[in-house]
This record gives sequence, structure tokens and C-alpha cells, in this order.
Amino acid sequence: MIVNLNLQNKTVIVIGGGNEAEKRINSLLKQNCEILVISASVNPQINKLYKSNKIKLKKQKIQDIKFISKFKPHMIITTTNDKKMNQKIINAAKRKKIIAYSSDNPEDSGFSNPSIIDFDNMIQIAIFTGGQSPAMSKKIKEKLEKALKKIISKEDIAQIRIQKIARKFAKEFIPSNTQRGECLRKIMSDNEIDQLIKDGHVKKAEKRAITILRNWK
Repeated sequence: MIVNLNLQNKTVIVIGGGNEAEKRINSLLKQNCEILVISASVNPQINKLYKSNKIKLKKQKIQDIKFISKFKPHMIITTTNDKKMNQKIINAAKRKKIIAYSSDNPEDSGFSNPSIIDFDNMIQIAIFTGGQSPAMSKKIKEKLEKALKKIISKEDIAQIRIQKIARKFAKEFIPSNTQRGECLRKIMSDNEIDQLIKDGHVKKAEKRAITILRNWK
């Protein structure tokens, strides 16, 4: 089952400072969570993220699992080359009911990492082979990405942004959940909004959506 975890304002610890850790950190940056990297050394890209205050960094070699009790993270991702330590971290996390992932042992981890196709942080499409072949997941992702770029337009992305704003206002103006759904569908199919988006007037399209909401009966 593929799910999208809500990590907003949660603490996530990444063990390791190499390319694998960097890849996991880049995925986490979109989640609005607090990222703490623990590693004796980090690559230039991770160090840059630290200096720009996008992540926290504790420079030390992991020799035990005391950091789990100290920081009480919501999630742990370990990317070290020490398989025994990675396994020790996963086992300890399981006992404490903390979600954990090890790059060298996804089968025993609390979750898997599918290949993700991302469109402006608005549309994410996951390709997952059940952990059987990450290489094939990546290959299929590359094929699909080329095809989907021809299908998913900038107008689609703009409409999602308008729907996000509209949903927020709908909760204020329309008490009924059923009526809110009907109103949002009306906004999505509104010809004037479509044309404004095509003409590049997204702000005007947003105002048009809010006007529809306010006048909804």
C-alpha cells in the first residue's frame, strides 16, 4: 500500500552524510518537517543545506542508539555503510514504535521508497515494484515521466493551486460538505477560469473562484 505520510512539524533523523543521505534529505525538504542529520562528516550539498538553515546537523559518529531516546524522532532514516548499526537502529526503532528505514535493508524497514515523478510539488506519482527491483522502478519512472509531461499541463497545475485556495475558503462560506464538493467541481469546470489560466492570469482566476464561492447558494 502506497501512502503519503504527514510529517509536517515532525522530527526526522537522517543518519549518514553521503549521496544516499542527500537523496533522502531532498525528499524530506518538501514535507515541512524538522530534519536532523547525524554524521561524522557530510558532503558539500548537505553542508550547504545546513549553512542555509534548511536542516540541523550534529557531527558525530553513531556508535549506539542513545540518540533515539534523546531526540524522540517521528522517523529515522539510516544510510550508513555499517550494516550492523543500521540493523540495530531499525530494531530499536521498532521497539519504540518509530518509523524507520535503512537504505541497505528496505525489506526489514518500516516503509519503502517508491520512485516518484513530481510536478511542481503539486502532483506526485509513485512507481513501486514491491521492493523487488528498485532499478526497474527507476527505469519505468523515466519512461512514464516523458509521457506524462505531454499530458499534465501548466494549466492543470494552476487549477490544483486554485482548488487548494478554494477549498480553504469553501470551509468558511459553505457549511455543507456536499455543497462544498459541488461548488469546487463548478470552479474546476468554469470556462472563464479556464480561459484566465490559459491567458496566464492566475490571480484573476483565483479571484473568480472566490467570487463563485461567496455567491454559492
